[in-house]
Amino acid sequence: MNTPALETDRLILRKFTEKDLAALLDIYRDKEVNIYLPWFPLESMADAKAFFEERYEAVYTQPCGYRYAICLKQDDIPIGYINVSTDDSHDLGYGLRKEFWHQGIVSEAAKAVVEQVKKDGMTYITATHDINNPRSGNVMKALGMKYQYSYEELWQPKNFLVTFRMYQLNFDGNDERVYREYWDRYENHFVEAL
Repeated sequence: MNTPALETDRLILRKFTEKDLAALLDIYRDKEVNIYLPWFPLESMADAKAFFEERYEAVYTQPCGYRYAICLKQDDIPIGYINVSTDDSHDLGYGLRKEFWHQGIVSEAAKAVVEQVKKDGMTYITATHDINNPRSGNVMKALGMKYQYSYEELWQPKNFLVTFRMYQLNFDGNDERVYREYWDRYENHFVEAL
């Protein structure tokens, strides 16, 4: 099952398609939206096509995946994205065009996706946010995710040092489980008193 379509009160969550390239470009070209993301903003339709092929279309060929376009029901045009990786991190990531910020859209989408991955048997999810982007952390808290630790990473390809906070939500009642990959990988790691 790869990226099964979901609906919420206001949203359609579905796969991106080639017809969405202009919308994808709108999401990923904005410097403010992409400041906390590990890639540089897209600049052209050619960039959008390459990004779609690499980050979405290739994942859709796998047996399992969760890479959603966030669309308003009124027009079914992508205004953002929400993903959960299928590697050991089960990392939740999201982004939204800034004219749709502060309306609870990402939280609404995230709740639906979290319910889907839980139903599909995933035992936990993680998520990280730059300490300079606390609103992203608020989404994690709204989902019931718990802060675990912080770490510093030299972020590539942008090549600057970022302090990330790692949150986790366990679905199986094992509240002692902590995904330790980032703690073990990065020398400068610590627990903040939040």
